[in-house]
Amino acid sequence: MAGMVQLRSPETDQRITVQGSWEKFKLIEQGLADSPGTRLTFHAGTIEILMPGQAHEYFSRIIGFLVMTYFLEKGIRFKPTGSVTQEKLGEASAQADESFCLGDFKPIPDLAIEVVYSSGGVSKLAKYQALGVREVWFWEDGTLSLHHLPEQGYERVERSGLPGLEQLDIDLLRRCILLAEGDEAEAVQMFRKGIRESTQ
Repeated sequence: MAGMVQLRSPETDQRITVQGSWEKFKLIEQGLADSPGTRLTFHAGTIEILMPGQAHEYFSRIIGFLVMTYFLEKGIRFKPTGSVTQEKLGEASAQADESFCLGDFKPIPDLAIEVVYSSGGVSKLAKYQALGVREVWFWEDGTLSLHHLPEQGYERVERSGLPGLEQLDIDLLRRCILLAEGDEAEAVQMFRKGIRESTQ
């Protein structure tokens, strides 16, 4: 019907990509300052605006909670930094779904985690390499892929290369993320049990 506004489904992501300079990116960032939940990235002249849907946010929180559970169970010192803006002036800016500093707060988190629905995760690695994020995890189509940054560029790895996370059972984490979609409490219990059994 003419004149009616069509609202997007809260289940789905909405993503806008435009070309522009760092200065244009900063103007857009200012314009969206009062739009909580909207995430912005910039790299190599590409500006991306993401408004995550309900499923995107759900998996982000579940993954973040399970990773924090692992840190707590193992007694690893960490700082959860969520979707804090990671920025290298004039070159790159990113807001991961979840991020963590190992030990104390740092300008750039050690670990960034992204839930990917509308475009491939690997294409996002260039901006994180420009920022110097040591490890990036992507959750996409029920799988968890890990990318560790040594010196020359990200390498796909089966286990984390970050201190304290080397023993994390990635397959257990993946199964618990999927289980959480139906029963969060059971997923957390299963994850904790798996962590404790691996240290016995």
